[in-house]
Amino acid sequence: MHTPPSTPEPGAAALDRRAVLAGALATTAVVALRNPSLSAASSLASGRAVHPSDPNPEVMAHELPPLPYADNALAPTISANTIGFHYGKHHKAYVDNLNALLKDLPDLAALSLEDVIKKSHGDAAKAGVFNNAAQVWNHTFYWKSMSPKGGGQPTGKLLDLIGTSFGGYDKFKEAFSTAGKTQFGSGWAWLVYEGGKLTVEKTPNADTPMARGKKCLLTMDVWEHAYYLDFQNRRPDYITAFLDKLVNWEFAAANLG
Repeated sequence: MHTPPSTPEPGAAALDRRAVLAGALATTAVVALRNPSLSAASSLASGRAVHPSDPNPEVMAHELPPLPYADNALAPTISANTIGFHYGKHHKAYVDNLNALLKDLPDLAALSLEDVIKKSHGDAAKAGVFNNAAQVWNHTFYWKSMSPKGGGQPTGKLLDLIGTSFGGYDKFKEAFSTAGKTQFGSGWAWLVYEGGKLTVEKTPNADTPMARGKKCLLTMDVWEHAYYLDFQNRRPDYITAFLDKLVNWEFAAANLG
């Protein structure tokens, strides 16, 4: 289990979350005004802010995007306590680490988050950049892959495509669940659109199909910090709850286009 970077003082967790959310909301509002055409998948993943003291105004720091819902909105399936640590500590740490690493890499620092990931993917000398950049993107995508009103089956074009790609929703659910259960250690399960059909993939650690140019529709985080406070070691129960109660099919459909 990935240990949170720090342990908050009693009562400080809620304050920390509110402070993080307030700052992120303000920054993202500015970014949204400057970038009204951001897609569903990238609208939260591309938050950047110009530092007033930066001599190059084209180079911007990556920002922690706001959650798409309140930190208790997924309760009781995923508690506010889990969100507080997962979003407010883990996700934020990846953003901070990435910005620190990019200070000495001006060529990468000028790129979008997605391009940073693609440029650093497979480069052993830039493994730290890739790991943190991909985790920023993966987590932002994960929050959007869930909804307080989620769960169940999709409809329309997406359901039809699941039928032709997997042989029905139940078979998709089995394939997606198996990917999450059998990902050894930390990683992710993905629904991906490629070559006119849907596939399920699993990736270890920070890896993401997006780095290889694939279109991701949704993801499920199976790092232990995503579920351990609520489900302990019962990853299969977390996966079932994700699909039955949380999965955001509207987001997946928007990414499919």
